[in-house]
Amino acid sequence: MRTLYLDCAMGAAGDMLCAALLSLLPDPQAAVAELNAIGIPGVTMALETAEKCGIRGRHFRVTVHGEEEDEHLHDHHHDHDHDHHDEHHHHDHDHGHHHHTTVADIEHLVRHHMTLPPAVAEDVLAVFGAIAQAESRVHGRPIHQVHFHEVGTMDALADVTAACWLLHKLSPDKVTASPVHVGSGTVRCAHGVLPVPAPATAELLRGIPIYGGAVEGELCTPTGAALLARFVTDFGPLPPMRMDAVGYGMGKKDFPQANCLRAILGESGGSGDTVTALSCNLDDMTAEDVAFAMERLYDAGAVEAYTVAATMKKGRPGLVLHALCRPEDEQKVAAAMLRHTATIGVRRQTMQRYTLQRETGAVTTPWGAVGYKRSHGFGVEKWKWEHDDLAAIARREGMTLNEVRAAAEKAKETGR
Repeated sequence: MRTLYLDCAMGAAGDMLCAALLSLLPDPQAAVAELNAIGIPGVTMALETAEKCGIRGRHFRVTVHGEEEDEHLHDHHHDHDHDHHDEHHHHDHDHGHHHHTTVADIEHLVRHHMTLPPAVAEDVLAVFGAIAQAESRVHGRPIHQVHFHEVGTMDALADVTAACWLLHKLSPDKVTASPVHVGSGTVRCAHGVLPVPAPATAELLRGIPIYGGAVEGELCTPTGAALLARFVTDFGPLPPMRMDAVGYGMGKKDFPQANCLRAILGESGGSGDTVTALSCNLDDMTAEDVAFAMERLYDAGAVEAYTVAATMKKGRPGLVLHALCRPEDEQKVAAAMLRHTATIGVRRQTMQRYTLQRETGAVTTPWGAVGYKRSHGFGVEKWKWEHDDLAAIARREGMTLNEVRAAAEKAKETGR
């Protein structure tokens, strides 16, 4: 499985992500030329070499009408798309030609002024929609009233467009990332001094594992957070994978630790996911009642349910009932366990599991079709024939299961 892993040990920002992704391509400069051909009004993108703590990487530079974003106004150190809207319109004259942009303006630009594949355009609009929604919640005003500061917005539009386009071009099967280092302390923006992570960033990082640390400053920006939320499906340690390419996207500011986002592209042998394990002890239920309870657990969303014999209080023989489920089904399965068993408490544990990729199909034998489940990954391949199909043919034709199985195997080998 083609896997992209993003190491966010120094946070995430749009420009750092773009530089890291460009570095994974065989010809990064040709890709930059293609990005400039998208035609974001007034915007020029460039890829430059950069060095942090002795590590050579790249920096993604965006200029809007020949200038980089006005950093002295916002004091943002890596990606400068942070809430650069200043909704108080009476400030407009303070910034000369810098007018304000709304979500509708961005949608108009993306749909009518930029040459993008439809899927990339949808991703760009989804990311900006998420940023606008975060701003809307933080400032307590409707989305259509959320305004972005113009130069910062064009800079962010370039970062978001480039990142979405690059992910489309690399087309990994899966994007995973480390937990996100957000930094600490405070950050200065158009509204004043805010805690890190800034409120809009914190909104965008809901559901994503984050941590602070000794590094003072804002390491994760709203654009970085919105891109991670859009594309990353799992956050955790680097999965087992054969590494094909690695890229380092450098931030602007210097810290004692190399200020970079590392992107790793490669093949992972299989996939993994997170499951919740629920369990309870039972010593006063009949076997029939336990079997009925297990059926209800499957109905509630359990992916696996089983019992293990155990010795309970006072030496009574009993059972431990276990159920595995997806995190989003945990409450329904726990409720079913409490409702249909005699227990008064359910234990929970979050677990990571390795899984093989699964697919289903059927082969045609002289007596009819036999379905199969094929699992593969980590250098392993397994086939399992559908028992009900084998049994139906065996009964109907007066054959043994092994004879039908052999016919199915033969059909598999000859590709019939």
